[in-house]
Amino acid sequence: MMPCAANSVRVMHASPQVTKAVIPAAGLGTRFLPATKATPKEMLPVVDKPAIQYVVEEAVAAGLADILMVTGRNKRSLEDHFDHNEELERNLESKGDVEKLARVQESADLGRIHYVRQGAPLGLGHAVLCAEDHVAGSPFAVLLGDDLIDPRDPLLSPMIDVRQRLGGSVVALLEVPRSQIHLYGCAAVEPVDGAAGASNYNVVHVTDLVEKPPADEAPSNLAIIGRYVLDPAVFDAIRDTPADAKGEIQLTDALRRLSFSPEDQGGGVYGVVFRGRRYDTGDRGDYLKAVVRLAS
Repeated sequence: MMPCAANSVRVMHASPQVTKAVIPAAGLGTRFLPATKATPKEMLPVVDKPAIQYVVEEAVAAGLADILMVTGRNKRSLEDHFDHNEELERNLESKGDVEKLARVQESADLGRIHYVRQGAPLGLGHAVLCAEDHVAGSPFAVLLGDDLIDPRDPLLSPMIDVRQRLGGSVVALLEVPRSQIHLYGCAAVEPVDGAAGASNYNVVHVTDLVEKPPADEAPSNLAIIGRYVLDPAVFDAIRDTPADAKGEIQLTDALRRLSFSPEDQGGGVYGVVFRGRRYDTGDRGDYLKAVVRLAS
């Protein structure tokens, strides 16, 4: 591997707090070419902010101000966006344009943002593995930049709540038409009695996970979307997960291993079924929908 540049409720009184977020942002954005030929897909505007800023704001709103971005080549503009631009700020200040100055400074003051390069496109599992040193043995959240969660429908906070109460790892699930399940990781689930999460989201115990199954082989219509709260045991699971036919290490496959692992070894996977507004900004139609809905 290439290096990086149970149905009953189990109460976890001593579960470590989730304080860090990881945002993989090394993808090439091929679905939006030629717009992404020289501009990272994460920097495509949604109304008046780049898509990646909504993701960072979501993490901060959930109390995770320590953020690691896993980037790749040609992603320098991400770092520039979340840094101060002294020349621009002085110019706006001299003009007395207080409103624009505040908006420019906002992205630089959101949280403590760090960066590491993935080095090679070896899949989401490998991108998460690049965060191992930063999270330092603690549970952490992963937010994919392609998925925008409407700020009016918080998802990450309920997931963190489930992790604190039940332990293990937590994935976000969304009901999709059977005809689309082959586009996602898919979860087989069973109920967790009395474990309704914050905001009354349905909480389930994940018994199996399958990456992009054919519709007639899918165990459910519950798709995994781009929000995770992971136990640090996931790193060993990723190392033990072989690459797929494309040479990529799938996070879904690593989580499948954890779903079969003993709970005292960081195993157990739970799901929070999300019924709010979510936009796949990697899809042209959903991207336009996000722009219109968030603008209004």
